[in-house]
Amino acid sequence: MAGPKRNIDTSVFHRAPKTKLRTAVKGDGPYILDDAGNRYIDASGGAAVSCLGHSHPAPIRAIQEQATTLAFAHTGFFTSNALENLASFLTSEAPGNLTRAYFTSGGSESVETALKLARQYCVETGQAQRSRIIARRQSYHGNTLGALSAGGNLWRRAAYEPLLIGVTHVAPCYPYRDRGAHETEADYGLRIADELEAEILRLGPETVMCFIAETVAGATLGCVPPVPGYLKRIRDICDKYGVLLILDEVMCGMGRTGTLFAYEQEGIAPDLVTIAKGLGAGYQPVGAVLASERIYEAIVEGSGFFQHGHTYTGHVTACAAALAVQEAIRDENLLDNVKRAGSWLAEGLNMTFGAHPHVGDIRGRGLFWALEFVADRATKAPFDPDKKIAARLKATALDHGLICYPMGGIIDGRQGDHVMLAPPFIVDDGHIAEIIGKLEATIKEVLKG
Repeated sequence: MAGPKRNIDTSVFHRAPKTKLRTAVKGDGPYILDDAGNRYIDASGGAAVSCLGHSHPAPIRAIQEQATTLAFAHTGFFTSNALENLASFLTSEAPGNLTRAYFTSGGSESVETALKLARQYCVETGQAQRSRIIARRQSYHGNTLGALSAGGNLWRRAAYEPLLIGVTHVAPCYPYRDRGAHETEADYGLRIADELEAEILRLGPETVMCFIAETVAGATLGCVPPVPGYLKRIRDICDKYGVLLILDEVMCGMGRTGTLFAYEQEGIAPDLVTIAKGLGAGYQPVGAVLASERIYEAIVEGSGFFQHGHTYTGHVTACAAALAVQEAIRDENLLDNVKRAGSWLAEGLNMTFGAHPHVGDIRGRGLFWALEFVADRATKAPFDPDKKIAARLKATALDHGLICYPMGGIIDGRQGDHVMLAPPFIVDDGHIAEIIGKLEATIKEVLKG
């Protein structure tokens, strides 16, 4: 009997095989061009990845030079100058006692690595009973099984639930929907931070290994910064009970919020921080975990071996590209431009959409902003999920020459829609105006208002 008809247009197993994709052929600064000659302004950096845009000469040159001399050397046999230099750069720039860098190929691997490193730290220090992980609802930490287990997005978890490890989830920092009418932001932050302490006590403090959270919540909640004092209280709770604090900055880190590490703005430091995306700016797949000296020393003075690794850990060409990206950001003062262009973006979004009947909240930091859409501003009622607002926004935006990052299910995995903007750090005021203008046309067409 004949099987189902094969799509003869492609042999690729695309994520959405029924969707006909446009073919990208060229990058030009903050723009991507397709094979039909259409030009799109990349207002989300893909998924907050392309922080230098698509044709910056520094990482291109670094990749060419590194591949010419040494493209790859397995870290089970060798270190390399690219690996050592990138680690030195990152650890010298990271506030706190984050003195060691372990490299990966991306964000999910970075989260897996951090979780395993936290576990081995507990074992090496005689605390083998500590294995429990606490995370937050509606968080996203990656798509490998460990990272997916930590994540709190119900839609992403649903199909794989039987395969996931047990992780408990507490409240996210989501003041637009969860702060009480008579509650200050500070009081709200303390209240939801105290949920972590209650969960630690419920599980038994001696059993809890770590708490993992995005410093600024990303795609599955929509660019939500922590309220003042929240992360300081989280840090205090973790210290009180000997729980490791892992901050996930895969999306919000590496300058996206205006400082190289997003946690710098909170007056704390984690025990482990995960980075990727903007680390290599899309020029090579690369991620990292930065670990505190006490975690490193526990491994060195214990077994002397981190029982974890991947073939492309510390990939030489990827590390060379990432170092070139970070040096370009530093040498071209692009973090100053993130702050400057971020203020233009914030002002433009609020002027254009601040009174829109279907925009409930505008939030973000640096060049990391989102609009949350509602059917009714007064009640904050979301749109019916069957309207597929996020999917329609994405498709319509492309028709208008705009790449943005809409997402549905931000409230409970099914309800709630936002659109995220994370443009390259190289944008100027003209680019910001173009982004807002094209987004306005997109929203008008999709929401008819």
